[in-house]
Amino acid sequence: MPAAGTSVKSDVRRQHAIEAAVACFAHKGFYGTNTNQIAKLASISQPYLYRLFANKEALFVAAVDHVGGLLSQALITASAAHAKEQTVRSPQALLAAYGGLIEDRNILRFLMQANCATDEPVIRDAVRACYAEQVMLVCELLDGDRDAVRRWFGAGMLENVVATLGLADVAEPWAKTLVGAVSD
Repeated sequence: MPAAGTSVKSDVRRQHAIEAAVACFAHKGFYGTNTNQIAKLASISQPYLYRLFANKEALFVAAVDHVGGLLSQALITASAAHAKEQTVRSPQALLAAYGGLIEDRNILRFLMQANCATDEPVIRDAVRACYAEQVMLVCELLDGDRDAVRRWFGAGMLENVVATLGLADVAEPWAKTLVGAVSD
């Protein structure tokens, strides 16, 4: 029988490992990151990491689920706050919440890296499930307006490009055009 508190410690270490995985995968992607780097950042041994997760794919899937949960929570919170002020649900309020989330460069880069790792079937399934959850949530938050959902996701993808390339700091007309499209 495990000692008292062992499960809690394991849960905390698991969460630290997932957060470390997001950071490592954000920088080097699924293929460029090894589990030793993640274990080191999480301050655990690599063998212990494999006790928490069966393999690197399972850890990546857990990271996708974690980031998807952060995104869902940010959108729900923004929608609830906006609903107190307005009777009409606002795609802009949701986009602002998304923009706030991707200010964390690790989250932004991880989201992009997750799309790039979909050659792995288990990761593709996890990313698809994450998108499905987000589409259903945004559709619910925008009162079922499917066109608004597509526009919202398109604006979010553009926001990824603007943030990744640091276009807010670029004075070129083409950059201003894209930045303006995000803030409109």
